[in-house]
Amino acid sequence: MQETILILDFGSQYTQLIARRLRELNVYCEITPWNKPRELTENIKGVIFSGSPFSVRDENSPVPKVEMYKGKVPLLAVCFGAQFLANHFGGEVLPSKIREYGRAHLNFVDSASVLMKGVRDNSQVWMSHGDTIKKIPSNFEVICGTKDVEYAGFKIQGEDTFGIQFHPEVYHSEDGSKLLENFIVNVCGCSQNWTPASFIEVTIADLKQKIGSDKVILGLSGGVDSSVAATLLHKAIGENLHCIFVDNGLLRKNEYESVLASYQGLGLNVKGVNAKQKFYDALAGESDPEKKRKAIGRVFIEVFDEESHLVTDAKWLGQGTIYPDVIESVSATGGPSATIKSHHNVGGLPDFMKLQVIEPLRLLFKDEVRRVGLALGIPDTIIGRHPFPGPGLGIRILGDITEEKVRILQEVDSIFIEGLKKWNLYNDVWQAGAILLPVQTVGVMGDERTYEKAVALRAVSSTDGMTADWCHLPYEFLAAISNEIINNVKGINRVTYDISSKPPATIEWE
Repeated sequence: MQETILILDFGSQYTQLIARRLRELNVYCEITPWNKPRELTENIKGVIFSGSPFSVRDENSPVPKVEMYKGKVPLLAVCFGAQFLANHFGGEVLPSKIREYGRAHLNFVDSASVLMKGVRDNSQVWMSHGDTIKKIPSNFEVICGTKDVEYAGFKIQGEDTFGIQFHPEVYHSEDGSKLLENFIVNVCGCSQNWTPASFIEVTIADLKQKIGSDKVILGLSGGVDSSVAATLLHKAIGENLHCIFVDNGLLRKNEYESVLASYQGLGLNVKGVNAKQKFYDALAGESDPEKKRKAIGRVFIEVFDEESHLVTDAKWLGQGTIYPDVIESVSATGGPSATIKSHHNVGGLPDFMKLQVIEPLRLLFKDEVRRVGLALGIPDTIIGRHPFPGPGLGIRILGDITEEKVRILQEVDSIFIEGLKKWNLYNDVWQAGAILLPVQTVGVMGDERTYEKAVALRAVSSTDGMTADWCHLPYEFLAAISNEIINNVKGINRVTYDISSKPPATIEWE
């Protein structure tokens, strides 16, 4: 069994970041809601309590079953977790006189502590709490402090239980990764063997055992997740994997043909389905964004279901679900982060499709999916692709959708994306695209007055899409692209650039 660090989530915005830091250290970890604790098993080498938006003084604040873990395996309690331990075992937690948010510096570090080995005096850390520990129980010993926080870190005597009131998982904590490495390697004894190569080996073996000689159907999108999932399944079951790539008429210019060719180059058993007209018919005259999304989703299910019935005796549906989708869905169904959406990939199978779901990537974060894809030999043209929305250009054409509008936007988008590549800007951008606006503007071309459409270009930088900043692309690039679009795309006479960040704006316009 894979050695594992268990992270108990109390609803902190940073919980997934703890997991990402541990994975970067080649240690496997899993997140579970505090109110759905997992029993200890032999492979669980340690436990981390996350932070929380709650105060331990709140009447309805989380109260985990700490005795399940404390003293039985190493335990690291972060921020709220540390305050909970201190309060629960007889210490005192009170509101801070000074708001402890943002950067602070450790001005006392017990270098003899195994947790603090290599953590420098005056090292910058990130605080994010309104309460502070004013008194610790008699069997707690201090291992670090700051100018304003006497008990920034502690250890319980006689056991490998630690608490820290700062967040080592955020980049602002300069020695945070070192502290986490001390805990998971030097305290928990993890061997750091969680690598793309080991994941591939174990996953392929598991898929072979689970699926056997059954047939699997998987819908390819051209994106990273479905491509990596398909390649893993292909290596496990070969021709018993049947991939379906649907052209909904809302893909980028020539994307259907180029992606289909790249999949066949990988040796995948892929069937391309041209269903453009079905989608155009379903979208005719519809301008409401949510209704457009639902129409696209409905027709995709209909087409996919129709094609899947042509594969006789299929038992499984493959999906590119990744770990953040799983975490968000668990949280939305009773975990601490109740406001997080339920993901369409998780439990989203229509009742009439009597297939079992297989999700080979459900343990991976997005960056891990990319690393696994590279290790599998998937071309960088697929692995390095920008995210592209499921409804495609359907939500980048504001208002109703026609084939002519799709053609116009495909041309504009192609010039923009290819321009980013030619100017060596593509890899500096997290996501980019063009939006066709539902307005016409006056222009002059030659000696003639024109009254044609306007487009907006959008390029953002981000790590996960939850927040994003607009990219400060060079003026020379924007000028060249604007000129190329207006000169080459019939029907466009004005180009704008979106300089809105998320929040308050979203990345897509619909």
